[in-house]
Amino acid sequence: MRRKVAGMSLAVGLVASVGLGSAVAAAPAAGEVACTEVPNRYNQPFSVCDDELFIFAANYKPFESSADETRQAERFFDTVIGEKLRAAFPDVKIKYATWDFPIRYENLKSAGVVPDIILENPRNRIDRDLEPLGWVQDMTGMVEQGGLDLGSLNASAVELVKSRSDGGLYGVPVFIDDYVMFYNKKIFDKFGVKYPEPGMTYDEIYKVATKLTRQDGLDAYKGFLQHPDNYLEFNQLGLYPFAPTDSEEPAPEDVKVDITSPEWFRLGENMDRFLHIPRNTFTTVDDYLKADMSRPGRVAMAVDSLRKLPMYAGSELFIDDGDEEEFARWSDSIDIGVSAVPVFGKGSEATYQPNTLAAFITPQSDRQAEALEIVKWLISEEAQVELSRHAIKGVLETDPVVSAFGEAVPELAGIDTSAVYWGENAMVQGHENTEYWDIPMYMVFRQHVLKDGMAVDSSLIVAETEDIPAYIRSKAEAGQDW
Repeated sequence: MRRKVAGMSLAVGLVASVGLGSAVAAAPAAGEVACTEVPNRYNQPFSVCDDELFIFAANYKPFESSADETRQAERFFDTVIGEKLRAAFPDVKIKYATWDFPIRYENLKSAGVVPDIILENPRNRIDRDLEPLGWVQDMTGMVEQGGLDLGSLNASAVELVKSRSDGGLYGVPVFIDDYVMFYNKKIFDKFGVKYPEPGMTYDEIYKVATKLTRQDGLDAYKGFLQHPDNYLEFNQLGLYPFAPTDSEEPAPEDVKVDITSPEWFRLGENMDRFLHIPRNTFTTVDDYLKADMSRPGRVAMAVDSLRKLPMYAGSELFIDDGDEEEFARWSDSIDIGVSAVPVFGKGSEATYQPNTLAAFITPQSDRQAEALEIVKWLISEEAQVELSRHAIKGVLETDPVVSAFGEAVPELAGIDTSAVYWGENAMVQGHENTEYWDIPMYMVFRQHVLKDGMAVDSSLIVAETEDIPAYIRSKAEAGQDW
């Protein structure tokens, strides 16, 4: 990794300021390791040295838990994989940091520091962050030469990374913060309803939702919550909102959007009926525990990300420091059940497209060989078992990985988690010769349906013909292509 500020390497302790202003540096003395201070908005000291392999992670909330008073957030990473990683590479000095603890991408850019490996969400962050910084490269050749067996990994996760990689492969998927359906056994028991099981269809869940959306004395219950944005973006039909063009990187004016096909209408109508169950008002899926509800434990079923499971179960590693007592009090109102996301038809096993985090090796890194070996280890069975033990779904689904799920989280001991690895993630289709833009899909349901009272088919048409083109034009005028 190359780290330069104003053309001069920095030595630790020789920086006049660690605020947001420019750094003042002197060259290191002979025999000293050159380090670079990274000023940040929190005025907390942070530096990266030339003898360190720097891993930077973003957009996975548990990475941010257990931060200390100096905004260092390393404990979660170290516990779930970092300690094993360092043991596997004893001769590599690994530096780790999480976005905003205390540094951000813009701080690294200003300081001239480029991570060697970035763990990031490829779905929308390649285009929003990594490409504009110039921190991605086509890793196809190095993956092949390094002997990384992508064929053994979750195929849909690999394809999702490819769909954002301009015809190449910018990263390697490492784990999946998948979506599951939580249910509150207490509500099902109270009203004598059978627990949901993996493989249940949306039609079946709709019937259960209408039965459990009810008033009982002074208690109001919601039957089913599912975030409409995530439902569309990670949709189980594998639909991609862009139509092919003549290039992997079309100009903004040549981008073609398609969210008005019969399959998109089918997708919209399926969600629409749940939103219009009387009193099953959509607020947030966090209502499964409490969130915006005045009383905790009043939601029967909610589709949400897997990372919430150990948090709801009371694992302090996944709960922000200081929130443990509140979570413990709320969790008395739920008895956690875990099932798979409902499917579109009997016999289908298609769950959401994978919400994966991938490892990116930056082209600026001067430790690419070591970085590639680390990425190769991260997708090995040894590392994937360790992630799975800590309730993180791996991209490798061997029997040891699957059976290890949650072993290191004692709070999960009494919860059936077999649904976590049930089914197959839907694979994104038709992404060739397209350019991904982080288009405002929230307009479909959260604006037009829920606020404007618009019919869902009309909402999809308005989003395709008005909202999305306006978004792309505004971004292009601002010099952005995401």
